[in-house]
Amino acid sequence: MAYDFDLFVIGAGSGGVRAARFAAGFGARVAVAESRYLGGTCVNVGCVPKKLLVYGAHYSDDFEQAKGFGWSVGEARFDWPTLIANKDREIHRLNEIYRNLLVNSGVTLIEGHAKLRDPHQVEIDGQTYSAEHILIATGGWPQVPEFPGSEYAITSQEAFFLKQLPKRIVVVGGGYIAVEFASIFNGLGAEVTQLYRGELFLRGFDGAVRTHLQQELTKRGIDLQFNSDIERIDKQDDGSLQLSLKDGRQLIADSVFYATGRRPMLDNLGLENTRVKLDKAGYIEVDERYQSSEPSILAIGDVIGGVQLTPVALAEGMAVARRLFKPEQYRPVDYTHIPTAVFSLPNIGTVGLTEEDARKAGHEVQIFESRFRPMKLSLTDNQERTLMKLVVDVKTDKVLGCHMVGPEAGEIIQGLAIALKAGATKQIFDETIGVHPTAAEEFVTLRTPVAS
Repeated sequence: MAYDFDLFVIGAGSGGVRAARFAAGFGARVAVAESRYLGGTCVNVGCVPKKLLVYGAHYSDDFEQAKGFGWSVGEARFDWPTLIANKDREIHRLNEIYRNLLVNSGVTLIEGHAKLRDPHQVEIDGQTYSAEHILIATGGWPQVPEFPGSEYAITSQEAFFLKQLPKRIVVVGGGYIAVEFASIFNGLGAEVTQLYRGELFLRGFDGAVRTHLQQELTKRGIDLQFNSDIERIDKQDDGSLQLSLKDGRQLIADSVFYATGRRPMLDNLGLENTRVKLDKAGYIEVDERYQSSEPSILAIGDVIGGVQLTPVALAEGMAVARRLFKPEQYRPVDYTHIPTAVFSLPNIGTVGLTEEDARKAGHEVQIFESRFRPMKLSLTDNQERTLMKLVVDVKTDKVLGCHMVGPEAGEIIQGLAIALKAGATKQIFDETIGVHPTAAEEFVTLRTPVAS
């Protein structure tokens, strides 16, 4: 059968765009359908605008710390609408870059909602297109649990477009999105309470990282309330929100931000017209080649429920393009040693195994750890402390994990990820000459293991 396209990608987010561009570069006839915005979650309502807001939130620290270095900056005032307008302008610029990347690489861009008619046909606005392969890369969507008053809660989808900064905001959740937005709102001047139903946030991160960040966020004035959850929200006559907690307490806020999970965005996609199977959590089931139970349909990124990070979706998109259209260059995605940054204030950077996971895996480990006040703060009253930690296998001397909480942690951990990927030992770390004076050099000067 002659198809209109060799590859039809549904979703112009990071993974979909990467797969489309490289497939077209390999000579394939490629189309991409997008119904919302080019660049997906990351560019529009995720990592990019979030990082811009984190930068904005950090200026409150910068203005305060400048005094210790002889600067008189006067009274600093923050204007939320200015930040949001500038953010919107930058996102629009990036949207156009994504458009140009697709079009200039020879990809046919179709803006509209795509629905599968069968394993090889897609319908958009009444027009049907056929393809030998269809790639689903529609990403995820935040979800709020249903309870009385849940309609008053916002998510990251709405937070980037608020008209004004709430004076009092309650952030619900214990994942990285929750701690990042708690830091953003706090740094910009809001009164922030963070609720989490568990014992301690950031489940899955190293225990030392979790407790260290708890201490630092508390220093900054964020009211962390663990083992807490909302039972109902009632809107008051003055527009404020009354939160009734499950333990009987009540809180008053101007806004309630939920970051308690995301679901795959598969709404009205027409999967029922195919043999694509979903797992118990609603994600598309795929094999190691990202092929679904329908041979012509593939899926990558957040819709398959794996590691939900933009660079991972990019790698998966590249792998699909190579396997289908440049098999001699194909290599599977390696999911080990994926570096991760959390842009809380202070930042988290981590790569490799946590101490807890290393022990569970049967490793006998030595732990090297340092906590110190960054040099930049030595002329200020700020008492923030940085944490750096190495998890080392005793028998092989291999560094199994690197973890940091402190300024520029994400930037520092990227280089260490290369070292771990290469199998670096603690001896190699010790023999590496540090860059002085920097915080990063601490990772190569850790000499004495801490008590187990």
